[in-house]
Amino acid sequence: MRKEFLLQNFNNIDGLPLKNRVVMAPMTRSRADNEGNVPISDLHGLYYEQRASAGLIITEGSQVSKEAVGYINTAGIYSKEQVEGWKKVTKRVHNEGGKIFIQLWHVGRISHPDFHNGELPLAPSALNANQTVYTPQGQKETVTPKEMTKEDIKRTIADFKNAAQNAVDAGFDGVEIHSSNGYLFHQFFNKTSNKRTDEYGGSIENRARFFFETLDAIKEVLHEQKIGARFNPSLHGIFGMEMDEETIPTFEYIIKKLNDYNLAYVHLSEPFNDVSDVKFAVQNIAAHFRPLYNGTLMINAGFDEASGNKVIEDGFADLVAFGKLYVSNPDLVERFERNQELADWNQDTFYTTGAKGYTDYPKLEVNTTENA
Repeated sequence: MRKEFLLQNFNNIDGLPLKNRVVMAPMTRSRADNEGNVPISDLHGLYYEQRASAGLIITEGSQVSKEAVGYINTAGIYSKEQVEGWKKVTKRVHNEGGKIFIQLWHVGRISHPDFHNGELPLAPSALNANQTVYTPQGQKETVTPKEMTKEDIKRTIADFKNAAQNAVDAGFDGVEIHSSNGYLFHQFFNKTSNKRTDEYGGSIENRARFFFETLDAIKEVLHEQKIGARFNPSLHGIFGMEMDEETIPTFEYIIKKLNDYNLAYVHLSEPFNDVSDVKFAVQNIAAHFRPLYNGTLMINAGFDEASGNKVIEDGFADLVAFGKLYVSNPDLVERFERNQELADWNQDTFYTTGAKGYTDYPKLEVNTTENA
């Protein structure tokens, strides 16, 4: 008989017992196609409600301010209207017995002046990521961003704190700081994107300072056990990130320092692409970082049921986050339970608007006579 580690209860997050170890990963879906980027109850609410059997849902990245945006039609968490919209979402999830965190997001230089009334996006240093972004005016190349002043950094920390308070007001069970995937915090971590000479650049400790100052600010409005953080240590050649000899030591410093906190979890990603030829990279992230962190460890990127069970059985993770499988399988947990075939996703509808490819994936048909 198979050991279904994914389906076990998990009670190590204080005050937030999870009915299983299956997590719905945060995924940008671009459905907030309205002027205020407000989540829509009948669309966003239904989408997350359909997936409420997950042990934990982490929402799509939600920008903490207008300055933080870099993608079209992404729902924010900085306005009253957005908070009211998210309230309807969390209510629907909670009515189904689900738990839901919101991912707090600032994209930094992975943006374009089209999103900022012609102003430059913010970044640790004035270095172009040399990526393409889809703006309201179409696909465009990124530009050289504005190097953040200390006042910009202070304001951004305040934006994250305000967003965390808004998350509380919207009824979320917690927040995840998006410090991953080449976005603003990640840009500060890496020497290749951070050339600052002040207290936010240079040494490993300095490059991590902005993240920890933000974490400490969020702690003022939210208990540590309601805060998670996401990292992608071996990201290379994607989102403008390039690894060097200090990249992994920087993440080792961060993860070890987080032992001084009592977070809900640390969320790590396995490499998004083949990094076997990158001499600075770690290919097995969970195995490398598990011995360094004493708290709850979540892992994602490319897992299926078998590999998810194995990474828990091997002791390298406590929770496993599934992304694309949750796009097309709203009842992913039930399919795991019944050993049922998984539905394929339609990548063409990942970032379109409306219900198609969002809320129209069917759940399994249950033979009610079996349970009569």
